[in-house]
Amino acid sequence: MLENLMGILMSIKITDIIDISVVAYLLYVLLGYIKKTRAQQLFRGILLLIAFFLVSEIFNLSLLNWLFTRLITVGLIAVVIVFQPEIRRGLEQLGRRGVLSRQFRDMGNEDIYAAVHRLVDAVDDFSSTRTGALIVIERETMLNDIIETGVVIDAEMSVRLLGNLFYEGSPLHDGAVIIRGVKVYAASCVLPLTERQNIGKNLGTRHRAALGLSEVTDAFVIVVSEETGAISVAQNGEFRRFLDLKTLEKMLLDIYMPTSDDKDLLSIFKFRKGGKRDE
Repeated sequence: MLENLMGILMSIKITDIIDISVVAYLLYVLLGYIKKTRAQQLFRGILLLIAFFLVSEIFNLSLLNWLFTRLITVGLIAVVIVFQPEIRRGLEQLGRRGVLSRQFRDMGNEDIYAAVHRLVDAVDDFSSTRTGALIVIERETMLNDIIETGVVIDAEMSVRLLGNLFYEGSPLHDGAVIIRGVKVYAASCVLPLTERQNIGKNLGTRHRAALGLSEVTDAFVIVVSEETGAISVAQNGEFRRFLDLKTLEKMLLDIYMPTSDDKDLLSIFKFRKGGKRDE
């Protein structure tokens, strides 16, 4: 027994160890990704079908084996169709892992601090006046197809511009604003709605649109509720609600400056209750 075990161990090559390690890592990543999506319950169902299939193979249950063989074949096609958004998002995350957005990397720290301050100030205004707003920050995934549904502006970001865009009397207020870099690139854009049913009946179309876009892209979406003024964020298919301004500020800096140690320097742009730094 010991000799057989030693023989097996001696026959293992470096390439075999690398092969096993890579497969184990891929399975770990896949299971971790499935755990964060609605595919978790489906994955359990697939494992149950495979277990029944193995039982039918072991005990030679021909009819049951034939049935589960057909179910597994059709089920694989159904999984690809039903979970196309999750598969697409997973492949996009794999392709952009460890890559910094060029548009953010080329910015100076001062420009980034100023842009974040303007954006947080605008959200503060929307929240205090209960102005509904939907702001999308483009990251690695280009949003050209979303931009085509709206109006291209390509203007420097300011509190006043964002306020005018989401003013109820504005022709462009109904839809999302796309932020590309530090510019307001497009307005009145239409976002895909999430198909989830468990996000809360009190959430309206803005929230469903924000979550829907975050499910299929890596965009960072800010939502301000028109009814309550509450600030929410959708990212990677998940919602964070009732955020304060400091939390939002930190999240934005983590996006624009993911590797910087100078984030505390934003304190030079302190909020002023009486007026905004950049109107």
